[in-house]
Amino acid sequence: MNARIKISVLLVGVGFILAFLPFNAAKTFKVKPGELVELAAASDMYFTVDEVARFMNNEDTTVQLIDLRSEVEYMKSNIPGSINIPFDDLLNPNWEGYLNQKKVRNIYYSNGNETANLAWTIATGLGYKNSFVMKGGLNEWYKLVMLSKFEGERITPRENALFENRYKARRTFTEINSLPDSLKMQYLEARRLEESQLDGGCE
Repeated sequence: MNARIKISVLLVGVGFILAFLPFNAAKTFKVKPGELVELAAASDMYFTVDEVARFMNNEDTTVQLIDLRSEVEYMKSNIPGSINIPFDDLLNPNWEGYLNQKKVRNIYYSNGNETANLAWTIATGLGYKNSFVMKGGLNEWYKLVMLSKFEGERITPRENALFENRYKARRTFTEINSLPDSLKMQYLEARRLEESQLDGGCE
């Protein structure tokens, strides 16, 4: 996406968000719309699907994946290690301990870019640091990770490393999302407890 389109999309998004935020949330916005656009234009707010797959494979504790879809969608499938904060509930004060991170990088994802971009705008506008977006969302995840395959007779070391990263992520994704709901809930609750204890969150 070129810079002009990106800035235009963000300007529309910021206006939309400010128009529909609850009054008290709009009042607590710490970053002005123009500053938000500058932040988005001047810094890289995106991580690629391959970078997220590597974070997951390495169990990187400096990264927190936040799934913005509904609880029903999340329970059907999610990126292992992610927590579910539905976009419609993003401003719930109960989530502040997760969102307001100083050391952990929050990476938002949904099916595509739009919802995650709006979540980034809200989180950044509220003054929360270390907010990012998984570019392309789960649509891109399925395309690159779940459907990746090796074709051809020769492969470069770089291509091999990329394929191995995607294959390992695909295997973990499939294993975790194939668990019975009861075991999946135990896994997710353990993950949520772990995340709530980060950076002074409530136990």
